[in-house]
Amino acid sequence: MDLALLRTFVTVHRAGSFTRAAALLGLSQPAVTSQIRTLERQLGRPLFLRQARGVTPTTIGDELAHKAAPHLDALVEIAETGIDDESSLRTLHLAGPPEFTAERALPALTELTGEDGQGFALRASFGNAEETLEGLAAGHHDLAISTARPRGALLTATPLCDEEHVLVAAPLRAEQIGVEKPDRKGAPALDNVPVVEVHESLPFVSRYWASVFDSRPAAPGTVIVPDLRAVLACVVAGAGLAVLPRYLCRAALERGEIVALHEPAVPPLRTYFLVVRTGTLAMPHIARAHEWLLRSAADWC
Repeated sequence: MDLALLRTFVTVHRAGSFTRAAALLGLSQPAVTSQIRTLERQLGRPLFLRQARGVTPTTIGDELAHKAAPHLDALVEIAETGIDDESSLRTLHLAGPPEFTAERALPALTELTGEDGQGFALRASFGNAEETLEGLAAGHHDLAISTARPRGALLTATPLCDEEHVLVAAPLRAEQIGVEKPDRKGAPALDNVPVVEVHESLPFVSRYWASVFDSRPAAPGTVIVPDLRAVLACVVAGAGLAVLPRYLCRAALERGEIVALHEPAVPPLRTYFLVVRTGTLAMPHIARAHEWLLRSAADWC
């Protein structure tokens, strides 16, 4: 059986689509379709059910993928590692949300970039969860940090860490509100307070209100800036209240530049996932970065 056909088959099985598999393999969609048909003729059994959007593996297809994928991944590892340890420096392409990637992931990974023999070059890009996962699936990134767990077999996600969300404002603004009011009156005590957010839909404030107050925020966004670090700067300047990850605002809280308006018994949390294309952990530079980030994350939360 031709290994190239098996490689194409496993890629389609993981991608769930001939089109997406073709992009990952650097082939045309007709070439991928032709290879799958050739393999099906050789086996005398259908491997996929064609649907309006993508393909679904048959039971035979699932069985073949289960048997073949680990061996193909092992061959990739051999090819990527090579015989000579003096091979050229590999490049790791990382993607994730700008604030978390800049504040957490990049400082951790730069410790590996200069290591003799095991280091790698590093390239980073920023985006929301949807953009990041689409880019990873298309082969634009090697490793992604996402707040959404991907579905399907193409991508494999591992929980990285949880971030705690804190409702904050500048001290003067908190004094105007009355720091005890949110505890006594809940969300209504904050209805007329300006809101600083990253998007018009108020994703952080809405999530906090739903989790803690079991309601929706009444005030619209007064300042909208698409970066949590800018949100923090606006809150420090007195623009209004915001909901921020504790890791991002911890130093400002300790310096007294902002204060927590509310301390719920169970604070809202958001989980970050470390995501790779299934099978690519066979590549040493991706596996090392993946392992290092998981180890580093133990000290982040």
